[in-house]
Amino acid sequence: MMEGTAGVSGHRYADEALLDDAAQLSERDPGGMLRHTASAGAQVRESAALAAEANLSVLADDGRPRAVVIAGIGTAGRTGDVLATVAGPRCPVPVIPHRSAGVPGWVGAADVVIAVSASGRSPEALGAAEAAHRRGARLVAVGAPDSQLQSVAERARAPFIPVPRRAPARASLWALTVPVLLAARTLGLVKVNEADLAETAARLDADADRCRPTAESFVNPAKSLALGLSGSIPIVWGSSPLATVAARRFGDTLSANARYPVVAGALGEAGRGRVGLLDGVFGGLAEGERDIFADPGVDESDGTRLRLVLLRDGGLNADDDTDEPLAVEERRADAVQTLAERRGVRCDVVTAEGGSALERLASLVAVPDFASIYLALAHGLDPMAVPAITEMKELANQ
Repeated sequence: MMEGTAGVSGHRYADEALLDDAAQLSERDPGGMLRHTASAGAQVRESAALAAEANLSVLADDGRPRAVVIAGIGTAGRTGDVLATVAGPRCPVPVIPHRSAGVPGWVGAADVVIAVSASGRSPEALGAAEAAHRRGARLVAVGAPDSQLQSVAERARAPFIPVPRRAPARASLWALTVPVLLAARTLGLVKVNEADLAETAARLDADADRCRPTAESFVNPAKSLALGLSGSIPIVWGSSPLATVAARRFGDTLSANARYPVVAGALGEAGRGRVGLLDGVFGGLAEGERDIFADPGVDESDGTRLRLVLLRDGGLNADDDTDEPLAVEERRADAVQTLAERRGVRCDVVTAEGGSALERLASLVAVPDFASIYLALAHGLDPMAVPAITEMKELANQ
């Protein structure tokens, strides 16, 4: 064994048969990541109730802020992306995700800082909360109860929304996101009503049922997506700003859960250069040399190839002052699918459903979340335990 690989286990090639063995899936998922992911709908409901109990109304006492900064790292940082996207181009103030320690230099008494940390102890969220307090900015904190972050919020006499730590942060996206959205609603920045939250939770519940371990691969969209990605280099592109948040979220979970390298981002940006990946040594060049008469099961293991995942919004932005009208986004998505087909690059499409921006986002996140876990399990990886993370923390703290 190489130095530093203690605790690393699994196998390079996916065991497709394992995905249809519910007992084996449970055995190989000792931390319960599938169960935690299936709780997304419950997370929405619980966090909405906890936010309702917090004294968020004090946020509105000083009126509309100059800007809102959402401070956090990893999944906590994604909550800022969600807020910025749900708020949309008509949001009356800038919404700025911030992933570094402290806060931007311009933050002051006219601004609001929302510090988010699942553990309640991330240096980025703690540093931002303390800096906001020093500068007189309005503060909201979201994180584990009885944590360092709660202590900072109490010293600052700021609202704190406790989010019980029931799962790893990466499986707690909805638990962390809902309080951020409701704080922004109190400030008059987003229109998220109780019906939106209820429909989003119901959507997440329904997708969890479709993606349950006992549903076989041919009817389980997450297992099908995982099998399609097996052995590939995934490229995940979102057709709209909303879909791009989901694409980057899928990149996060594929990397953390399944340990796959991923290219993820906006389809509009891809059209300025990254779409050339479809022509490259893992794209069209590799597919062009493939023997179309060979046994697909054997041929796929001969070389690594791209697999495109296109998240299509088809959203409701017809009345919004957006830079990219819906028709432009749809034509671009159609064009990329055609390009992939011409080069022999396989493409999976996940299409948003739902009436509100939040529900559409949930419909683009749920199946990919499950797919990242099924892909990990097919490779014999424990999606909960990531030895490299533990080892990196130990090395960095020496």
